[in-house]
Amino acid sequence: MKKKILFFICVALLPGGADVFACTGILVGKNASIDGSVMISYAADSHTLYGEMYHWPAAKWPKGTMLDVVEWDTGKPLGRIAQVEQTFSVVGNMNEYQLAITESTFGGRMELVDTTGIIDYGSLIYITLQRAKTAREAIKIMTDLVAEYGYCSGGESFSIADKNEAWIMEMVGKGHGNKGAVWVAIRIPDDCISAHANQSRIQQIPFDDKENCMYAPDVVSLAREKGYFKGKDKDFSFAKAYNPYDFGGLRACEARVWSVFRKYDPSMDKYETFIKGDTTKMPMPLYIIPNRKLSVRDVQNCMRDHFEGTDLDMTNDAGAGPYKAPYRWRPMHFKVDGREYLNERAIATQQTGFVIVPQMRNWLPDAVGGILWFGVDDADMTVFNPVYASALAVPECYRTGNGDLYTFSWTSAFWIHNWVANTAYGKYNFMIKDIRKVQQELEGGYQDMIPAIDKAAVEMHGENPEEARKFLTWFSATTADNATRRWKELGEYLLVKYIDGNVKKEENGLFKRNRYGIPASPDFPGYDEDYYRKIVESAGDRLKVR
Repeated sequence: MKKKILFFICVALLPGGADVFACTGILVGKNASIDGSVMISYAADSHTLYGEMYHWPAAKWPKGTMLDVVEWDTGKPLGRIAQVEQTFSVVGNMNEYQLAITESTFGGRMELVDTTGIIDYGSLIYITLQRAKTAREAIKIMTDLVAEYGYCSGGESFSIADKNEAWIMEMVGKGHGNKGAVWVAIRIPDDCISAHANQSRIQQIPFDDKENCMYAPDVVSLAREKGYFKGKDKDFSFAKAYNPYDFGGLRACEARVWSVFRKYDPSMDKYETFIKGDTTKMPMPLYIIPNRKLSVRDVQNCMRDHFEGTDLDMTNDAGAGPYKAPYRWRPMHFKVDGREYLNERAIATQQTGFVIVPQMRNWLPDAVGGILWFGVDDADMTVFNPVYASALAVPECYRTGNGDLYTFSWTSAFWIHNWVANTAYGKYNFMIKDIRKVQQELEGGYQDMIPAIDKAAVEMHGENPEEARKFLTWFSATTADNATRRWKELGEYLLVKYIDGNVKKEENGLFKRNRYGIPASPDFPGYDEDYYRKIVESAGDRLKVR
């Protein structure tokens, strides 16, 4: 396999020096969604990840072909494994059979990392997507691969979903020179939603429920051998054994899960003390039954969350600045007068490479049913564009080679979205209103358009499946590239409207001019009273008018 990008592991130092990785995923069962879709989501958060979409075409391989495995985080060659005779087409994190796999890294006990293994977590995802058709098949392939070739990454939570069901699988190595991994996979009930965010979440294992639970035969015995667990199997907790809670794991990780859950179950507020860092409190459940069914837009909007409406709301302290920006630049922890403090770690964050919502629909042919809703950069200010999983090529705006982290490109969605977002950070509560209008224009338009595209593609698929794939490739590429051009227009508009701290007056969608064609005097909004008060408190009488 040719390495296309450095993958998306990201480290943020939290108080106490704990390393926490930074990705968030949501899972939605088919009976918990409005239309019967299975959905997952994923934000690939990294300060060194370029937001692009990668593609592996389906291929046949001669018997005896070997596959080079390259570590996704570092580019380091890890070894070679046997290639299968047939691989499937993959677009991003979804394949042509509507199978999607994502992850979040919890690390866990570092003594369990086996650096002699050949398979890292990133390669495990993309090799499996090229080989599996269903979530259950993917779990078997993933666990067989690490058993045969060794697993060289830290602990991972994987979202694994197909058009019928969604699973969380958690995996951690066995230690240096001890090939393989211990793991457990739990099926999310069809009427439930779940989430994970860089903290192991599986507690007790239903060992007798073979239909909805799979696990490594030594998942408990290894914990006993290492001294992580003493007790009866029924009391064993995967999370407590392999990734025990600490302050950072709750405040920076479980808090994100809580922020999703509480939107659909108000009783989740009882866990607020827990997610603020109290490890003695009862943990949250792995999944919940939501009080209403979720749409694609609901899941997309969950990925834009900054704890709004909670005690952790990032717009409510001085760090938000005069324009209430829900962002804090790294590092995430700091000291004042010798005491250590933190900034919140929300789901939406500035350093995201790409963010996705894979949607799987079992009532349509696979070529039509799978949609990878794909956005780049900060989830709060991105556009989720529909890319059908059967697409034969990647849209130009997401294509590898169209810019990189050191090369700006005006046709790269990643760079256009970063340009707009970095403009908006400085005047957030003004500009986000204009950004939301264009998001609604584009994403709302897609929701209106998709039924007609589906219908045309299904009819075409019945007569000529390859022509249907070409049509969906054209639609995906045209939609994404047009959205990138529209976002560039938005950036130009924001610069004109808000230049030099002013706000130009508008009328009927146009900037106002006087009857002679001269621009009207702009508004001078200044700051709100709360911010002026902070200025007075810091400056004292120096600024007082006498």
